[in-house]
Amino acid sequence: MASLGATVDRTPQGPGLGAAAASCPSPAPVPDLGEAEEEDDAEEQAEIHLCVLWNSGYLGIAYYDTSDYIIHFMPDAPDHESLKLLQRVLDEINPQSVVTSAKQDENMTQFLEKLASQEHREPKRPEIIFLPNVDFGLEISKQRLLSGNYSFIPDSMTTTEKILFLSSIIPFDCLLTVRALGGLLKFMGRRRIGVELEDYNVSVPILGFKKFVLAHLVSIDQDTYSVLQIFKSESHPSVYKVASGLKEGLSLFGILNRCRCKWGEKLLRLWFTRPTQDLGELNSRLDVIQFFLLPQNLEMAQTLHRLLGHIKNVPTVYSALGLRDACRSLPQSIQLFRDIAQEFSDDLHHIARLIGKVVDFEGSHAANHFTVLPNIDPEVDEKKRRLMGLPSFLTEVAWKELDNLDSRIPSCSVIYIPLIGFLLSIPRLPFMVEASDFEIEGLDFMFLLEGKLHYRSAQTKELDALLGDLHCDIRDQETLLMYQLQCQVLARAAVLTRVLDLASRLDVLLAFASAARDYGYSRPHYSPQLLGVRIQNGRHPLMELCARTFVPNSAECGGDKGRVKVITGPNSSGKSIYLKQVGLITFMALVGSFVPAEEAEIGAVDAIFTRIHSCESISLGLSTFMIDLNQVAKAVNNATEQSLVLIDEFGKGTNTVDGLALLAAVLRHWLALGPMCPHIFVTTNFLSLIQLQLLPQGPLVQYLTMETCEDGNDLIFFYQVCEGVANASHASHTAAQARLPDKLIARGKEVSDLIRNGKPIKPVKELLKEKQMENCQTLVDKFLKLDLEDPNLDLDIFMSQEVLPAASTIL
Repeated sequence: MASLGATVDRTPQGPGLGAAAASCPSPAPVPDLGEAEEEDDAEEQAEIHLCVLWNSGYLGIAYYDTSDYIIHFMPDAPDHESLKLLQRVLDEINPQSVVTSAKQDENMTQFLEKLASQEHREPKRPEIIFLPNVDFGLEISKQRLLSGNYSFIPDSMTTTEKILFLSSIIPFDCLLTVRALGGLLKFMGRRRIGVELEDYNVSVPILGFKKFVLAHLVSIDQDTYSVLQIFKSESHPSVYKVASGLKEGLSLFGILNRCRCKWGEKLLRLWFTRPTQDLGELNSRLDVIQFFLLPQNLEMAQTLHRLLGHIKNVPTVYSALGLRDACRSLPQSIQLFRDIAQEFSDDLHHIARLIGKVVDFEGSHAANHFTVLPNIDPEVDEKKRRLMGLPSFLTEVAWKELDNLDSRIPSCSVIYIPLIGFLLSIPRLPFMVEASDFEIEGLDFMFLLEGKLHYRSAQTKELDALLGDLHCDIRDQETLLMYQLQCQVLARAAVLTRVLDLASRLDVLLAFASAARDYGYSRPHYSPQLLGVRIQNGRHPLMELCARTFVPNSAECGGDKGRVKVITGPNSSGKSIYLKQVGLITFMALVGSFVPAEEAEIGAVDAIFTRIHSCESISLGLSTFMIDLNQVAKAVNNATEQSLVLIDEFGKGTNTVDGLALLAAVLRHWLALGPMCPHIFVTTNFLSLIQLQLLPQGPLVQYLTMETCEDGNDLIFFYQVCEGVANASHASHTAAQARLPDKLIARGKEVSDLIRNGKPIKPVKELLKEKQMENCQTLVDKFLKLDLEDPNLDLDIFMSQEVLPAASTIL
């Protein structure tokens, strides 16, 4: 319990007869605000609440994000009856709750039932909330939108000006979107999101409305993100932080995430979940990266990166001004630099001056709460002066109290405790045993704490009336000043929001530039006329960091030639790595990053599908092979001539004949599409696919293999892709590398040769002989243990039950 006060003692000290000491307890250690803020950032979990309406083949979607207090909306968009667009939105934003009307058609009802039953959904399945259909009425939704209390709209605006301002942001002609926004506002007000503990007159904070669209986006499902290790969540190694969530493991996001502020990291994750075909947007990102990769711009990049580390809370405005000044010296031909130089307006100066004049940063750091500078509020200054002068004043009061107390009481204290007030404190004496012994005439007993009795006296009551609860009064008035400051800052919320948008964009691109510089990435080029990709000496961005040496490989698929690449080769020769490498380089180019290749030309790619690794889960209730089939079915049903499909060892989850037949059928289905065939890279150990000529001959198919060389009994891997077909899987060499016994490997090769040549498989003679010898020894041991003098011995039973069965195994 924090307190301050004065203690006086009757005991003589030194030459005097008594001593009076004013004391203020030492403050408890105050944690560093920067560290506390970082911990809060790490533990802060943003909530997203989504509202959706579906009617006559169109979707209206809006969601509220508690990380930035902004409502995002998507203008009315057509969607298929299977609601693929809605599923894509849910996969990208992972809302905590989905709000919709209780009056829905069968398609939406079935979709929501399926969504609610997905126990395996990551990070978790959303809560489905139904509101009465009347809450989504068009007119009442418009009224909610126009009458809302928005801090980003200046108070000086008239009602008409407010309506015009909102009409410039919100598409009121999109009726489903307006109804979804109205329903979302109703839900937010009912749940009081973010202000659950505040007074009811405090509304849910809304700092803006933003439009989001899914046009030009490249479709990538969760399986692809997982198998390509674009994201990879792992449990935190510290037992103290396991409950706080997951950490990023070895992944593409992990090695590229060099962002200095949490908004940059959030934007990077958003870009990763929304790869785009918008060439203007992609090239604008690459222009910034290329600028910072120039040697003469390295120092500027480091300066900007350092400033971005302070883009959080109060320091944002000061660092933003530094960013603006730095960007004004950079080439204005680059759009991002021009936007920062122009849009970081003088409002930032106003906000910075306002905060600097009011906030006592050193005092706030020391007290671990908001404090204001002197000369801001005379009443606060006066109360602080009184509070600072209390120790000496209370010393005088304590002497007067001691004079009025029983002479057996050696000392007393007059203390001030926030929320309680002024109290008289005396030590507990030996004769004070029972509660009745605590009673002292003229004093009101309050409580016993740590051997001290606390009372209210006439003088402490006068102090309460005269001085009041100084500490709480000061905190209350400073909180009011903070609220007034907050209102003035939020009146310019638009510029702060824009600052965060542009600063986070700069943060991501600086992170991309840093990774490109360290890992030797190059700028990709985009060719809308090219259907496919061309990669010259590409590298796997994760594997090259883990392997001692890495062999680059090229890839090319485009036009009407070689749309289906069939890749064969021994196990462990690098086929799967090659597939993932093609997928990752394509993905990196589609998020606007430099890529690990000497050259890369990316054509029109609208989706990436994979069947590389089965993500098994008991909760799915599906076999491994069924999961494989689902992944391939997704590609068969959705891939277009602009899609990239990566298939690794499909068909091995069932018997050889059925697996081979399914693989051939899938490839023949795509090849039958002719020029509409997707761009397919498929690896297989089914050499019969080629030997039996199960695929039609033509320019659409190209056969590749991983180059190897046999050196006696050793197989040397070159990890180099070349044209051709492997003549064997060389499974025995891989088995030897796995340290299987030589005897097992030799037997495996023998059986494989017999099957390949159509000959019967016979048991191994040596194994039969060894088994016979073991059985003979067992029979001999039984005879040796036989006691012929045993009167209970029955030789007939012994021969029928022991000898004859053992002899039959020998013969």
